Amino acid sequence: MSDTPIIAPSLVALDVAAGTTKQEVISYLAHRIAADGRADSADGLIEAALAREEQSATGLPGGIAIPHCRTEAVTTAGLGFARLSEKVDFGAPDGPADVVFLIAAPASGGSQHMKLLSSLARALVRPDFVASLRQATSEDEVVALVEGVLGPKPKPATETAAASAVTATAAANVPADAGAAQEKKHSIVAVTACPTGIAHTYMAADALKYAAERAGVDLFVETQGSSATTPADSGVIEKADAVIFATDVGVKGRERFGGKPVVASGVKRAINEPDTMIAEAVAASSDPDAPRVQGSAAAYDGAAKSGEVGIGTRIRQILLTGVSYMIPFVAAGGLLIALGFLIGGWQLGLTPDKGSHNIGTMIALDDSLAHLPATASYTVQDAAVAVHGGFGTYLGAVLVALGGLAFSFLVPVLAGYIAFAMADRPGLAPGFTAGAVAVAVGAGFIGGLVGGVLAGFAAIAVSRIPLPAWMRGLMPVIIIPLLSSLAVGLVMFMLLGRPLASLTSWLQSELAGMNGSSKIVLGVILGLMMCFDLGGPVNKAAYAFAVQGLGTGGTAELHIMAAVMCAGMVPPLAMGVATFVRKRLFTEAERENGVAAIPLGLCFISEGAIPFAAADPLRVIPSMMLGGASAGAMIMALDVGLRAPHGGIFVFFAMNNALGFVVALVVGTVVGAAAVLVAKTFFGAKPKAVAQEPERAPVAV
Repeated sequence: MSDTPIIAPSLVALDVAAGTTKQEVISYLAHRIAADGRADSADGLIEAALAREEQSATGLPGGIAIPHCRTEAVTTAGLGFARLSEKVDFGAPDGPADVVFLIAAPASGGSQHMKLLSSLARALVRPDFVASLRQATSEDEVVALVEGVLGPKPKPATETAAASAVTATAAANVPADAGAAQEKKHSIVAVTACPTGIAHTYMAADALKYAAERAGVDLFVETQGSSATTPADSGVIEKADAVIFATDVGVKGRERFGGKPVVASGVKRAINEPDTMIAEAVAASSDPDAPRVQGSAAAYDGAAKSGEVGIGTRIRQILLTGVSYMIPFVAAGGLLIALGFLIGGWQLGLTPDKGSHNIGTMIALDDSLAHLPATASYTVQDAAVAVHGGFGTYLGAVLVALGGLAFSFLVPVLAGYIAFAMADRPGLAPGFTAGAVAVAVGAGFIGGLVGGVLAGFAAIAVSRIPLPAWMRGLMPVIIIPLLSSLAVGLVMFMLLGRPLASLTSWLQSELAGMNGSSKIVLGVILGLMMCFDLGGPVNKAAYAFAVQGLGTGGTAELHIMAAVMCAGMVPPLAMGVATFVRKRLFTEAERENGVAAIPLGLCFISEGAIPFAAADPLRVIPSMMLGGASAGAMIMALDVGLRAPHGGIFVFFAMNNALGFVVALVVGTVVGAAAVLVAKTFFGAKPKAVAQEPERAPVAV
């Protein structure tokens, strides 16, 4: 941790006219922080702080605002403070603010910095501290006040005893007619968490604590923020009468609170209405109809009744949980396959007419380092395909086989973790089962989505079956996995599999029928299909149609393969470019996904755009389809041909008119990026930050 104090007189401005909007105030403070040498770029700090504002307003009751962010632009943590001569609206429920802190933390800030920042956030819920800031007559006095709450001296034992006496006095002042309530002091456990984990997490925690003291309620708060987290002890949870989830992101270890009455809301409600939330939790503890924690489904159940976490937001959280766990398999599998093509040749991806595996997998299984493959000829679509022997071919074949194995997990992982997001661990078995069935029946990505949701509901439904106490222990390990897997498997096999397979077959037939039509029209249609569901049945139908034509070696078939690959590369590339061009239109998580999407797009992994499509389908998917259609049309117009079934930029060697392919790809990417930026700028509300599940896997490339 740096020895530089987190605040200095040069960062303090008293009774200043910093502007009439929050953007102007943030800009004013950001430039002071940058001038003090704590940030490489004031613009970078402004952009990060405004992006955080788009996620949720940082105005607080009492005329306070705490815009904050973590960004690479900040080199040393700092606090900019402004006491405004003219109040500015920061979105607080009770009006504009005149006391503003800009909390600037480095992206790699250590836990000590986070503790300092959280200490300031907690002090801002104390009226005496805020009053002192308003009465301060000098910059040095403000610095002293802030340093006093950032590094307070240890409280003497007498003060600790006095604090306990406050609670006792509050309890003694309860009216006599509340005797029934005095017989049992309610105990509540709460979890607070915000997206950045810097300020709102800890302010909500302290607001709830003060409200609990006023109500004479025992409260333990688990803050799941950037500073160290102290999990609630199992004994505390067991004794708790109710649970409060004041979170904007997923709750870590939600299953620990299973069966408890729950009050769920966003984190800002706990800051604005802590007394109301404590009262609701007390009431829920004796209400048999109150929502209860049942795995991860509690957020869905509780949100529906609290009105703070919408059903649409919860659905998006559920879908993105599955997608976030799937992306590492997409990246690993796609890159391994592309690398295998580069080393061993694109022919390794073809499947012989009488084979059950592609050529690469066949070589990997049949040969070894001690017995390297010999040059051989395979029949693909009634045409001979030669594959050279030697170590390079063997290594490429092994990489292709490894990538194929990684890819085989995509749909089961997607379905499994969608179910996990809904029903916690009991949803894993039926979810993975549903995903495996989707693969078996050819339902693909869409089948994984549907199967995962069905598995989650099935697990939740089975978990609510009333059973004797002695059988409850069997629920998570035997009863729920067995019954929910059986239910979702039957539905997928008997009801959904054939309709989805028929749809795929119909799409392939329609494409084949257009083979003699205008090439440009066909390119447009293939581009639209490749970008419609990003790896789902429609996408896979277009891809299968293209691959099947490769064996003939005809000019038209090679054009189709080029159009399909080029259009399939557009969505992740377009979304990656869009996040760089207009960062403020995207959340921090989306910008991180944008960095990963570009290499995925270059490798022809359309799934790299799925996080964006799942979070904002009505604007992202049509925009990507427009970009894909442009790319497909350009491929056909420029007579670009491709002999490789996969690989993206790694298979330029297998193209004729590679320059034309690059031109078509650039045109499609620009059109797609421009379309999504226009859609997000002028149509509908800007997307809010997607709640991150605690167990979310990082995006790997």
